[in-house]
Amino acid sequence: MISSLLVANRGEIARRIFRTCRELGIATVAVHSDADAGAPHVREADAAVRLPGDAPADTYLRGDLIVKAALDAGADAVHPGYGFLSENAEFAAAVADAGLTWVGPPPAAIEAMASKTRAKELMGIAPLAEVTADDLPVLVKAAAGGGGRGMRVVRVLAELDGALAAARAEAASAFGDGEVFVEPYLENGRHVEVQILADAHGTVWTLGTRDCSLQRRHQKVIEEAPAPGLTPELTEKLYEMAVRAARATDYRGAGTVEFLVVGDTAHFLEMNTRLQVEHPVTEEIFGIDLVALQLSVAEGEALPETPPEPRGHAVEARLYAEDPAAGWAPQTGTLHRLDVPGVRLDSGYADGDTIGIHYDPMLAKAVAWAPTRTAAVRKLAGALERARIHGPVTNRDLLVRSLRHPEFTAAAMDTGFYDRQLPALTAAAPDPYAPLAAALADAHGRSRFGGWRNVPSQPQVKRYRTEPGGEEHEVRYRHTRDGLAADGVLVVHAGPDRVVLEVAGVRRTYEVTAYGDRAYVDSPLGATALVALPRFPDPTARQEPGSLLAPMPGTVVRVADGIAEGAVVEAGQPLLWLEAMKMEHKITAPATGTVTALHAEPGRQVEVGALLAVVSD
Repeated sequence: MISSLLVANRGEIARRIFRTCRELGIATVAVHSDADAGAPHVREADAAVRLPGDAPADTYLRGDLIVKAALDAGADAVHPGYGFLSENAEFAAAVADAGLTWVGPPPAAIEAMASKTRAKELMGIAPLAEVTADDLPVLVKAAAGGGGRGMRVVRVLAELDGALAAARAEAASAFGDGEVFVEPYLENGRHVEVQILADAHGTVWTLGTRDCSLQRRHQKVIEEAPAPGLTPELTEKLYEMAVRAARATDYRGAGTVEFLVVGDTAHFLEMNTRLQVEHPVTEEIFGIDLVALQLSVAEGEALPETPPEPRGHAVEARLYAEDPAAGWAPQTGTLHRLDVPGVRLDSGYADGDTIGIHYDPMLAKAVAWAPTRTAAVRKLAGALERARIHGPVTNRDLLVRSLRHPEFTAAAMDTGFYDRQLPALTAAAPDPYAPLAAALADAHGRSRFGGWRNVPSQPQVKRYRTEPGGEEHEVRYRHTRDGLAADGVLVVHAGPDRVVLEVAGVRRTYEVTAYGDRAYVDSPLGATALVALPRFPDPTARQEPGSLLAPMPGTVVRVADGIAEGAVVEAGQPLLWLEAMKMEHKITAPATGTVTALHAEPGRQVEVGALLAVVSD
């Protein structure tokens, strides 16, 4: 019987597993890097063990340190979560060799399926040994790990070598394994998967299907269960292939078999020998706790012969700290508030936590269940629209628009959805009265200390910049004998955190929350983040033309060959790469010209806005 469990992971999944452990009466042990010393999963655990360093390679990928931590803390079992070492057969074996219970499949099953190349061989599918122009497009893919890291689509044969090098580097950094392979890239297919659960007594459950077609950079954004629109015949075929993969490896525990579905044809992609990020949608429709079932199977308990019957529909959206309109650039900073009402929220952060540069930018998963797909999608979109998310830029607006897009509501989406729809989904649609609401709330807040004036005053001016986008707004208002007023608007109420405005007979409430010079305005028309600007711009705040500034905090991982001061470069030519939140980001030349300054070098850590290089015409 498991009495104390160490979770060899961090963030949202560690907290998710700890929640089940508390319900079952199992003590919990966390491990943490230095960057995560104050993280919620550390605060919530019964005990915590430090893994010195910040980078995953020095901490969460060090199986030897994690096994020692489990023994030192008195744990008798280890759960790997997802990512990091969750599909590392050597780590699973090391846990068992130390006399600890491994909450996962046997090392041999992990070995057979954790490498995508070996998994395909087991299923009778061979990757491309040689690529020609006739094979394009192709997908370069890391053999280990997941989450979209170590993957590159190649449409031009000349770009293959570069894509292989970049994928190897990213895979080695994220998973400790630089092996990659090449397979045909099937466009406009649906990403469909089957959840399985197997015990040591020969029972294999198929727990429905999930559709995970909405992806950016090959990483899932919105998932749902069951996958809509599949014929009964195709569903049975997917179940049969999933069970075949499980029985071929003598599988035990939770796992997911993934497919690309084109029409009525299913192409095997891989088997993930772990719990998936999107497991909550399966839990919601089957009314089960997959983590609790994992622990039961690890203790040797037998599953009932058949799983419970599914009911209704569930949809999950991943909330990321990133700017979709700026190439999905990850964002960092303080998360002041995270509140998504009315739905299940599995989060790796709490109010006041800092979002750093070292790990995946996912903040939370919002999950809605309803009797029908239409109701579940509407419920989730509404909850995200009403959410209070104060801090770095997120993909919240993209999620709401995606859930309400006709292609998604009609279940006609595929993996190319964002390639087609991203410009429309990220078009700016600011609330024109949000800056005024922020200014009125600020004026009222300051007036409490100075007292109201008894005579009308001259118009007051306040300037703001929206984030993201950087659009500047100038608003004017007045102090009057009756309170605050503005032209063209009836100020019904103005308080330090709540403003009610009436425009053309329509009254709306604006909730305003300020953190220093930043204000977050939430209204029925959406959420607006604003930065208060000085009344007069700083004339010294200028950058030399052609300056390349770091779009995010991160680490310079490499500089392109031949790039140095004096080098002549073409517009769009890659100059260097930054790594932030486990993804590589390419920095290109803004124009054709000469590199007149180069401040970036491999290994250098930079903050957002740091000068990396200057390219002069």
